Amino acid sequence: MDQRVSLITLAVEDLERSAHFYAALGWRCIETKGEDIVTFDLLGQVLGLYPRQRLAQDLGVCVDTLGHGAMTLGHNVRNTEQVDLLMAKAVAAGAEIVKQASEVFWGGYGGYFRDPDGHIWEVSYNPFSKLGPDGAFRWNGY
Repeated sequence: MDQRVSLITLAVEDLERSAHFYAALGWRCIETKGEDIVTFDLLGQVLGLYPRQRLAQDLGVCVDTLGHGAMTLGHNVRNTEQVDLLMAKAVAAGAEIVKQASEVFWGGYGGYFRDPDGHIWEVSYNPFSKLGPDGAFRWNGY
């Protein structure tokens, strides 16, 4: 198995609401299949929004057993100003701030927001892992 994640699928309660949220952040939708799935192009990956009920059905489990796995989705930016701008944009799109952006113990700067379905995103600037020219992130930089 190659070391990569190709598709991140988020289970959502309201597909249209969630699609509007990510579009309001400036993400480009690459495909919408009715009420089945909405996908956004990421750098070398795809983010899929999929109705929670449909995901449970596909997995063959009761929707109540899907649970809420503890995880965060990280989005790194080029500087601290971009962290603040993106956090404000997320709030304007309907996000809830979990932790205001601030300096962190390891020398970076970041904050957390919760999307309309409760998925937690970290927005951060890591001075030790600068983004590549195309915006790609690599731990400890290029």
